[in-house]
Parts: sequence; C-alpha cells; structure tokens
Amino acid sequence: VIDDVGFQGSGCAISRASASMMTQSIKGQSLEKVQEIFEAFHYMITEPGGEIDLDTLGDLETLSGINEFPTRIKCAVLAWHTMNAALSGESEVTTE
Repeated sequence: VIDDVGFQGSGCAISRASASMMTQSIKGQSLEKVQEIFEAFHYMITEPGGEIDLDTLGDLETLSGINEFPTRIKCAVLAWHTMNAALSGESEVTTE
C-alpha cells in the first residue's frame, strides 16, 4: 500500500497538474491498484476516442482532453512513467 507520496518538481502546468492528481489518486492504494490506475490513465491519454474507465480514473478523467494535443501527451505522462519505474525498481525512465 502506498502510505505516502509526494511530488516536487517544475514543468508546464499540464505536467504539474498531472503529477499532483497522480499523487492524490495513488495514495492509500495497493501496488496492484496503482498499476491498474497507471494503465487506465496511460490508455486514456494515448488512445484518443478510447473508452475511459471512470471507475478506475475518477477525477483523472478531467485530463482526458490532453490526447487531442499530441505535443502535450509527454507532459501529462512524465510523472506517471517516473512513478511506474520507481515502483518497478527501474533506474531509467522513458515516456516512449
């Protein structure tokens, strides 16, 4: 279970908002649930027109419109990929 999580960084408004909302959505969740949230969020952001899992995403759905702006997708997913890599024990992170 994720007992505590935080974000400290700088970046564009989208990256900061996404990171902040990520911390709120994963706090208190099991690692399995965090992985489910990550996958649902990544799908929502990278697959325009795809079905959004509102039960899993909750308020994160407000970021769904980012997929209409391909140059901003990396902004939205950077913190998510960093979190996923950290929980997986990976030392390198990519948004690809």
